[in-house]
Amino acid sequence: MVVVGDSQVATPTYPTEEHGLAAEAIARFYAQQPCVEAVLQVGSCARGRASRDSCLDLAVLVRPEVLSTERSALERQWEEFEATDPTCLVLRSVGKYSFAECDFTDGWFAPEPRGPTSGPDEFELAIGNYLVYGAPLWQTGEYLESLKARWLPYYDEWLRGKRLAEVVHFGRNNLGHIEPFVRRGLYFQAFRRLYDASREFVQALFVSRRVYPIAYDKWIREQVMDILGLPEVYRELVSLFEISHFESDELIEKARALERMYDQYVGL
Repeated sequence: MVVVGDSQVATPTYPTEEHGLAAEAIARFYAQQPCVEAVLQVGSCARGRASRDSCLDLAVLVRPEVLSTERSALERQWEEFEATDPTCLVLRSVGKYSFAECDFTDGWFAPEPRGPTSGPDEFELAIGNYLVYGAPLWQTGEYLESLKARWLPYYDEWLRGKRLAEVVHFGRNNLGHIEPFVRRGLYFQAFRRLYDASREFVQALFVSRRVYPIAYDKWIREQVMDILGLPEVYRELVSLFEISHFESDELIEKARALERMYDQYVGL
């Protein structure tokens, strides 16, 4: 169960015994590697939301100076382990997508440059999924705890203000393009702009409330209703995509509704 606030706690719960056994085997393997600082259970298994069809997502934390030179070797090592470890092989037969995936991270979190049509970036997502919603299966030393001390409960106010203004700018820019595209009959492009603006709205909701998100295209009910405690906002988000006539001015009305949501819930 995840509690978000002054205390962030993630406890992995596996949908099948095979998922749990594979996670234990992977953690044991990386605990023997001297360059590894921690093994984190991430994704839906970390939050007890996985099904038997879910993949097993893990993250291996390595210091920046090591990962910069050893990433290729670590990735080859993982490919060999996943292809031969008995628990990983059994896991593949459990569900449709039940295989193990392992990512390597150095814990260096920084905003990446983005453009007006690239959609939300992953800065807050990375911090949230590794440090808030990720569950350590094994760790050594102080590196993981130092990252939590640096980034939790949230990053500094100067950066937060800058990030919020940027996210809202890109979201409103997407909304501003919808009516011209509809007038030209470019309904699919207009819909894409509405979709991206809705994801940027969710990003802005989290930044404005100093809470780290999980994703901008899934687990929206959980995030908006349970984590942020905004059931009315979730209902309004759902209504944006209840479209009766795609090739009509309905997309313009949806854009105006989302614009009002920016005004009401984000305020920039």
